[in-house]
Amino acid sequence: MFTDPQVATVGRTQAQAGADGLDTRAVDDGIGSVAGAALRADGYTGHARIIVDTARRVIVGATLVGPDVGALIHAATIAIVGEVPLERLWHAVPAYPTVSEIWLRLLEAYGL
Repeated sequence: MFTDPQVATVGRTQAQAGADGLDTRAVDDGIGSVAGAALRADGYTGHARIIVDTARRVIVGATLVGPDVGALIHAATIAIVGEVPLERLWHAVPAYPTVSEIWLRLLEAYGL
């Protein structure tokens, strides 16, 4: 259970993307599972979801829930607005160990 969690979101939800005619896939991961989360706080928990347009292989939406996730939303904003392909994002490796490692975990969960 979250204690006073932040919620940060940018772009479309999966329902909105579907209504816009996009074929999408939601990718989820727990932010508390990345090494940097342990450095951030004992027992850190959180959740990340990206919505991927499967035809163009770009992120069209992202939602993050957990302590201080507002610091992570800018990366999603850049990826969405810039329509950066997942294969290119794969090479933008986040610092380790930090909570931003969640972006690598999401791409791995997608299958890159």
